[in-house]
Amino acid sequence: MQNLILASSSPRRKELLENLRLTFTISSSEVDESFDPTLSPEDVVMDLAERKAQVIFTENKNAFVIGSDTIVVADNQVLGKPADENEAKEMLKKLSGRKHDVYTGVSILSPNGTARFYERTEVWFWELTDEEINFYAQSGEPLDKAGAYGIQQLGSMLVKKINGDYFAVVGLPVARTYRELKRLGYQMS
Repeated sequence: MQNLILASSSPRRKELLENLRLTFTISSSEVDESFDPTLSPEDVVMDLAERKAQVIFTENKNAFVIGSDTIVVADNQVLGKPADENEAKEMLKKLSGRKHDVYTGVSILSPNGTARFYERTEVWFWELTDEEINFYAQSGEPLDKAGAYGIQQLGSMLVKKINGDYFAVVGLPVARTYRELKRLGYQMS
């Protein structure tokens, strides 16, 4: 029996992986998420994803370990998770009526080799009123999400359109992850 481990405590990533009907365990990895600001966004997310996977893989060398990280980039500035409601409001104002990019990096470490990749998805927000921004920020939903929003829940009211992989915006590019697991020899059951 092959062991598959998701190196994330994200309920969204868990749900996306469950949609593939895979049997897996969760082992959250606490890593320093600081990064070199001179790195490209794709290198940032792939590096962070690999750090998360590596912590778990070190103790589970016979497992397939998936690490993932998502960032939002607007005006060449990385928008991480807001510290509080006020910071969430500022991020949402910055994204209002504009396009931004969401990068999700994935690192799969296994006894058969590794896979590292990222997806970039363009997201356009509607022009948001102060009332909408306040309502969403007060919901508490933005506080644990890069860029201060989640596309799959209440935050869906903010999004005008996307160009790219919806699931990558949620937190895990499911189809690509599935294909990379198969390429590495993971037996889908």
